[in-house]
Amino acid sequence: MFAEETLHLRTSFFVLLFVGCCLFSEASGTSPCAVHTGSSCEECLTNVSCLWCSSNNTCVDYPVRTLIPSTSICPLSKARWGVCWVNFEALIIAMAVVGGIILLSVIVCCYCCCCRSSSSRFDRDEEVMARRREERKQRAEERKAERKIKSDEIRKKYGLVRDTDHPYSRFENE
Repeated sequence: MFAEETLHLRTSFFVLLFVGCCLFSEASGTSPCAVHTGSSCEECLTNVSCLWCSSNNTCVDYPVRTLIPSTSICPLSKARWGVCWVNFEALIIAMAVVGGIILLSVIVCCYCCCCRSSSSRFDRDEEVMARRREERKQRAEERKAERKIKSDEIRKKYGLVRDTDHPYSRFENE
């Protein structure tokens, strides 16, 4: 029984200690970035979650909910994040340009691939049409040759064979 009470007291003590520490840190209002206010930009930006405002030399928590910090926190031309040598305004413009170039190159690549495949498809269609045209021409010539053979046989049967030396000579009856 004594061991259970001691365990209960210890657990209660640690819970109260943890809650007290949490309340004290919230009550003091100091964030990891606020500690670097008044120091240098390099010290502030060692923590990735911090934003340095060079207009008033303050280090504030980066407003992750708004994605782009509002001008009430710090003007974009004076805000630094990640590196001290480029302001946030230039960083946004540079990222937009790089993103636009990447997007444009992807669109151009897709367009070129589609055109190439459609032109090759067109070439294949042309080849198929030429092959079919050639097959029809060949069948027509075969039918023409068959008709000529049949008409020559009929002429021979009725004695109307033409003179091969003079194709325009009249037929002679025998």
